[in-house]
Amino acid sequence: MTMAGRDFADPVGVLCDCHRRIETSLAALRGLSESANGAQLTGEDRESFDAALRDLRETVLQHTADEEESLFPRLRRHKDSRLLPVLARIESLEEEHVCCDRIQAEVETIGQAWLKWGTLRPPDGSRLSTLVAQLCDVYRHHIAVEENEVFPATATAFSESTLQAIGGEMAHRRGSPK
Repeated sequence: MTMAGRDFADPVGVLCDCHRRIETSLAALRGLSESANGAQLTGEDRESFDAALRDLRETVLQHTADEEESLFPRLRRHKDSRLLPVLARIESLEEEHVCCDRIQAEVETIGQAWLKWGTLRPPDGSRLSTLVAQLCDVYRHHIAVEENEVFPATATAFSESTLQAIGGEMAHRRGSPK
Protein backbone atom coordinates (compact mmCIF):
# COMPACT_ATOMS: atom_id res chain seq x y z
CA MET A 1 0.00 0.00 0.00
CA THR A 2 1.24 3.47 -0.70
CA MET A 3 0.82 6.96 0.65
CA ALA A 4 1.35 9.80 -1.82
CA GLY A 5 3.27 7.47 -4.11
CA ARG A 6 5.54 5.98 -1.44
CA ASP A 7 5.39 2.42 -0.27
CA PHE A 8 5.43 1.73 3.46
CA ALA A 9 8.51 -0.40 2.74
CA ASP A 10 10.16 3.06 2.63
CA PRO A 11 9.04 4.48 5.99
CA VAL A 12 11.49 7.39 5.80
CA GLY A 13 10.01 8.35 2.44
CA VAL A 14 6.49 8.18 3.88
CA LEU A 15 7.57 10.42 6.78
CA CYS A 16 8.93 12.93 4.25
CA ASP A 17 5.64 12.73 2.33
CA CYS A 18 3.85 13.55 5.59
CA HIS A 19 6.05 16.62 5.90
CA ARG A 20 4.96 17.78 2.46
CA ARG A 21 1.31 17.34 3.45
CA ILE A 22 1.88 19.29 6.67
CA GLU A 23 3.57 22.09 4.72
CA THR A 24 0.75 22.17 2.17
CA SER A 25 -1.93 22.31 4.87
CA LEU A 26 -0.09 25.03 6.76
CA ALA A 27 0.39 27.10 3.60
CA ALA A 28 -3.35 26.92 2.88
CA LEU A 29 -4.24 27.84 6.47
CA ARG A 30 -1.73 30.68 6.49
CA GLY A 31 -2.90 32.12 3.20
CA LEU A 32 -6.57 32.03 4.16
CA SER A 33 -6.12 33.23 7.73
CA GLU A 34 -4.01 36.19 6.59
CA SER A 35 -6.09 37.19 3.58
CA ALA A 36 -9.54 36.80 5.15
CA ASN A 37 -8.47 37.78 8.69
CA GLY A 38 -11.65 36.36 10.19
CA ALA A 39 -14.02 37.87 7.62
CA GLN A 40 -16.70 35.84 5.85
CA LEU A 41 -15.18 32.92 3.92
CA THR A 42 -16.41 32.30 0.39
CA GLY A 43 -17.68 28.82 -0.42
CA GLU A 44 -14.42 27.74 -2.04
CA ASP A 45 -12.26 29.32 0.68
CA ARG A 46 -14.43 27.73 3.36
CA GLU A 47 -13.97 24.28 1.78
CA SER A 48 -10.22 24.85 1.44
CA PHE A 49 -9.88 26.00 5.04
CA ASP A 50 -11.93 23.07 6.35
CA ALA A 51 -9.93 20.58 4.26
CA ALA A 52 -6.60 22.07 5.38
CA LEU A 53 -7.60 21.92 9.06
CA ARG A 54 -8.74 18.31 8.70
CA ASP A 55 -5.70 17.22 6.71
CA LEU A 56 -3.31 18.88 9.15
CA ARG A 57 -5.06 17.26 12.12
CA GLU A 58 -5.01 13.76 10.58
CA THR A 59 -1.50 13.96 9.16
CA VAL A 60 0.10 15.33 12.33
CA LEU A 61 -1.66 12.75 14.50
CA GLN A 62 -0.36 9.84 12.41
CA HIS A 63 3.07 11.36 11.82
CA THR A 64 3.70 12.06 15.50
CA ALA A 65 2.67 8.51 16.39
CA ASP A 66 4.97 7.16 13.67
CA GLU A 67 7.89 8.98 15.23
CA GLU A 68 7.13 8.61 18.92
CA GLU A 69 5.89 5.01 18.83
CA SER A 70 7.96 3.45 16.05
CA LEU A 71 10.99 5.50 15.06
CA PHE A 72 12.29 7.30 18.16
CA PRO A 73 12.14 4.28 20.53
CA ARG A 74 14.12 2.18 18.05
CA LEU A 75 16.72 4.91 17.65
CA ARG A 76 17.08 5.07 21.44
CA ARG A 77 17.55 1.29 21.66
CA HIS A 78 20.05 1.18 18.79
CA LYS A 79 23.54 0.69 20.15
CA ASP A 80 25.61 2.97 17.94
CA SER A 81 27.64 5.84 19.38
CA ARG A 82 27.38 7.67 16.04
CA LEU A 83 23.69 8.23 16.85
CA LEU A 84 24.35 10.22 20.04
CA PRO A 85 23.91 13.63 18.33
CA VAL A 86 20.65 12.42 16.79
CA LEU A 87 19.41 11.10 20.14
CA ALA A 88 19.95 14.54 21.66
CA ARG A 89 17.85 16.04 18.86
CA ILE A 90 15.02 13.58 19.47
CA GLU A 91 14.31 15.05 22.89
CA SER A 92 13.93 18.54 21.43
CA LEU A 93 11.76 17.15 18.61
CA GLU A 94 9.43 15.56 21.16
CA GLU A 95 9.22 18.89 22.99
CA GLU A 96 8.34 20.54 19.68
CA HIS A 97 5.58 17.95 19.19
CA VAL A 98 4.06 19.11 22.49
CA CYS A 99 4.44 22.77 21.51
CA CYS A 100 2.87 22.15 18.09
CA ASP A 101 0.01 20.22 19.68
CA ARG A 102 -0.81 23.20 21.94
CA ILE A 103 -0.68 25.70 19.09
CA GLN A 104 -2.59 23.40 16.75
CA ALA A 105 -5.33 22.87 19.36
CA GLU A 106 -5.91 26.62 19.54
CA VAL A 107 -5.82 26.91 15.73
CA GLU A 108 -8.40 24.13 15.61
CA THR A 109 -10.66 25.83 18.16
CA ILE A 110 -10.58 29.22 16.45
CA GLY A 111 -10.77 27.64 13.00
CA GLN A 112 -13.82 25.57 13.89
CA ALA A 113 -15.51 28.67 15.33
CA TRP A 114 -14.81 30.48 12.05
CA LEU A 115 -16.32 27.63 10.06
CA LYS A 116 -19.35 27.43 12.37
CA TRP A 117 -20.18 31.12 12.72
CA GLY A 118 -18.91 32.33 9.35
CA THR A 119 -16.85 35.21 10.75
CA LEU A 120 -14.47 35.92 13.60
CA ARG A 121 -14.12 38.96 15.80
CA PRO A 122 -11.02 40.97 14.74
CA PRO A 123 -8.93 39.86 17.74
CA ASP A 124 -9.69 36.21 16.96
CA GLY A 125 -8.85 36.66 13.27
CA SER A 126 -5.51 38.21 14.23
CA ARG A 127 -4.86 35.50 16.82
CA LEU A 128 -5.50 32.79 14.23
CA SER A 129 -3.04 34.38 11.80
CA THR A 130 -0.41 34.67 14.54
CA LEU A 131 -0.88 31.06 15.65
CA VAL A 132 -0.67 29.67 12.12
CA ALA A 133 2.51 31.70 11.51
CA GLN A 134 4.00 30.29 14.73
CA LEU A 135 3.07 26.77 13.70
CA CYS A 136 4.71 27.33 10.31
CA ASP A 137 7.90 28.54 11.99
CA VAL A 138 8.10 25.62 14.40
CA TYR A 139 7.42 23.07 11.66
CA ARG A 140 9.96 24.66 9.30
CA HIS A 141 12.68 24.07 11.91
CA HIS A 142 11.29 20.70 12.99
CA ILE A 143 11.13 19.33 9.45
CA ALA A 144 14.64 20.55 8.65
CA VAL A 145 16.10 18.74 11.68
CA GLU A 146 14.27 15.53 10.86
CA GLU A 147 15.08 15.52 7.16
CA ASN A 148 18.69 16.66 7.49
CA GLU A 149 19.71 14.76 10.63
CA VAL A 150 17.28 12.18 11.99
CA PHE A 151 16.01 10.55 8.80
CA PRO A 152 19.44 10.10 7.17
CA ALA A 153 20.70 8.49 10.40
CA THR A 154 17.65 6.23 10.43
CA ALA A 155 18.16 5.14 6.85
CA THR A 156 21.76 4.13 7.51
CA ALA A 157 21.43 2.77 11.08
CA PHE A 158 18.57 0.35 10.61
CA SER A 159 18.48 -2.98 8.86
CA GLU A 160 15.95 -3.66 6.13
CA SER A 161 13.91 -5.78 8.56
CA THR A 162 13.74 -2.94 11.09
CA LEU A 163 12.64 -0.51 8.38
CA GLN A 164 10.01 -3.01 7.26
CA ALA A 165 8.73 -3.32 10.85
CA ILE A 166 8.46 0.48 11.13
CA GLY A 167 6.68 0.64 7.78
CA GLY A 168 4.31 -2.10 8.86
CA GLU A 169 3.42 -0.23 12.04
CA MET A 170 2.85 2.95 10.03
CA ALA A 171 0.57 1.13 7.60
CA HIS A 172 -1.34 -0.44 10.49
CA ARG A 173 -1.91 3.00 12.08
CA ARG A 174 -3.53 4.07 8.83
CA GLY A 175 -5.59 0.90 8.48
CA SER A 176 -3.67 -0.02 5.34
CA PRO A 177 -2.21 -3.36 4.42
CA LYS A 178 1.54 -3.13 4.17
